[in-house]
Amino acid sequence: MPDPVRLTRLSLTDFRNYTAATLDIEARLVALTGNNGAGKTNLLEAVSLLTPGRGLRRAAFADLVRKVDPQSLPPDGWSVAARLDGPVGETRIGIGFSSDTASRRIRIDAEDARTADELSQYLRVFWLVPSMDGLFTGPAGDRRRFLDRLVLAVDPGHGRRVADFEKAMRSRNRLLETGGEVAWLDAVEVQLASLGIAVAYARRETVTLLAGLLNDQGGSEPDTFPRAGLALEGPFEDLAATTPAADLEDTFAEVMARGRTRDRAAGRTLDGPHRTDLTVTHLAKQMPAGLASTGEQKALLIGLVLAHAELTARVSNMTPVLLLDEVATHLDPTRRAALFARLDVLGGQVFMTGTDVGLSEALPEGAQRFAVSDAMVHLIE
Repeated sequence: MPDPVRLTRLSLTDFRNYTAATLDIEARLVALTGNNGAGKTNLLEAVSLLTPGRGLRRAAFADLVRKVDPQSLPPDGWSVAARLDGPVGETRIGIGFSSDTASRRIRIDAEDARTADELSQYLRVFWLVPSMDGLFTGPAGDRRRFLDRLVLAVDPGHGRRVADFEKAMRSRNRLLETGGEVAWLDAVEVQLASLGIAVAYARRETVTLLAGLLNDQGGSEPDTFPRAGLALEGPFEDLAATTPAADLEDTFAEVMARGRTRDRAAGRTLDGPHRTDLTVTHLAKQMPAGLASTGEQKALLIGLVLAHAELTARVSNMTPVLLLDEVATHLDPTRRAALFARLDVLGGQVFMTGTDVGLSEALPEGAQRFAVSDAMVHLIE
């Protein structure tokens, strides 16, 4: 069984609309209710920063500093502190930003972390937010970011590989633009090919594992959360499918070398895993998810996120922390009950938000409820 991971305290200082707030958390299922603009999603965003990356809004760290009256001096930074119980017992994590350093600082049990990847040793966080509702019909770039977040939750090194790949690709683009020497281009393309294949293989493995788990679930709850089919598509995926693994790195480097004139004219690199798309199918109806109804797309996405949470628990041996922003409030009573039942089986901690006070009433016994109003948080007894 995976080790349970749960936040027991969350504190914010000068973060978004909060001057200061502290939540003492005792339950696995935590509901935050209040009007739009009260600060519910800001609390979820604070939790999302306890994992590598820029959080659920992908905001610049400087933009998270609390805004104040123009006549007042603004805060010089923000901080998020969390206490959690996990595989190694109690752990204290602090995340902070200062305008003096213009970078994020991470402390774990009062020691500076060398990299954000260290956070993955203590907890894995994933989220479902309203901006993801158009995932299946939006641009491929949104699905790639979603895919890479899926991979990162089960493979903490993936974020660094993606960042290194993008850095190498920017170097190649600059060399093409400035007429760099062939020897430099050769060297960068060899590096880019190695990194690109590592990124692609990590994505493929996660998609394969997730598709297998979804297949094992079979037709469970087909009317509430229909099963999704997953695949990776794109020029690089076609190349990988027709090239022996031992030759793929050299072949990809050759493809980039042949494409220099075209890429120079385009002003960017046109071949590679940065063009890959995650395609999702509604298996019961054998149709692309983007052609399903809005309700079916939402149900597919929820089912996919729940399956990924189960996969994360299996791979990491830790129950993940799920952040569900305005999810249950848009479900009918049957789907809402099915969602709560699935969350209970998963065993991980879940933070949910909603404007509907009925959300609190529908929660199962043992859930903890907080009311959020004007950046103030109160426990509902």
